[in-house]
Amino acid sequence: MPEAVPEDDLALLVRAAREAGKIAMRFWKRNPKVWDKGDEGPVTEADHAVNDALMRTLRGARPDYGWLSEETPDDLARLERESVFILDPIDGTRAFIAGEDSFSHSLAIARNGKVTAGVVFLPVLDRMFAARHDGPATLNDAPIAASTIAGTEGANILTPAVNLKPEHWPGGVPDVKRSFRASVAYRLALVGQGRFDGMLSFRQGWEWDIAAGSLIAERAGAAVSDRHGKALQFNRPIPKADGLVVAAPGLHRALMERLAPV
Repeated sequence: MPEAVPEDDLALLVRAAREAGKIAMRFWKRNPKVWDKGDEGPVTEADHAVNDALMRTLRGARPDYGWLSEETPDDLARLERESVFILDPIDGTRAFIAGEDSFSHSLAIARNGKVTAGVVFLPVLDRMFAARHDGPATLNDAPIAASTIAGTEGANILTPAVNLKPEHWPGGVPDVKRSFRASVAYRLALVGQGRFDGMLSFRQGWEWDIAAGSLIAERAGAAVSDRHGKALQFNRPIPKADGLVVAAPGLHRALMERLAPV
């Protein structure tokens, strides 16, 4: 018998995300127990169940990889690992609690600070966004492409309303259409899909929310940076990015020009 081909990182993430989806669906719309994490928002028994299952699957397959998850106390031993799992068991927990269909599982692997594989899976909608650092971004295995809009005119951007207040835009508030989705990971994937031209976040963003989606958007052709135009780095001691600007390259340039001091 020929030896089985080892499961690559992306295939592992896809398999784990589908398992996570099955667990989440057991709790969805069934009044799961909810706890308040204070400034970090709510968490449910589903978040913990998914996190535990992902830990068994992923660390069981890659015991030498580090681990960074929203629902696991941070162990800085991850900083000594070349590769690390970065994940949010359920991104969009409020949407999950409300019985909405836009929550997702966000799973990524970063190597030496760069994301090399990532998936964003929406189990209710059966949408599996995926990418590896040297391949195309896909939705249910079909390639996707980001918007090619050249500037702000006519652009449709995913962002909370507060981000379009004048104090954020010394170069002038861009005249764009605003939309919103609860899951940050899903917003990034939607930009990769080309359904929206860009997304903005001026809050410090946790790595587990953005690692997978940022790779998907980038491999689909979008420009990805923090709010200052700098490249994102992952598996940092404090695992946060200083905002997020992800958009079609021409739109990204136009937004950064307006964000820069006049």
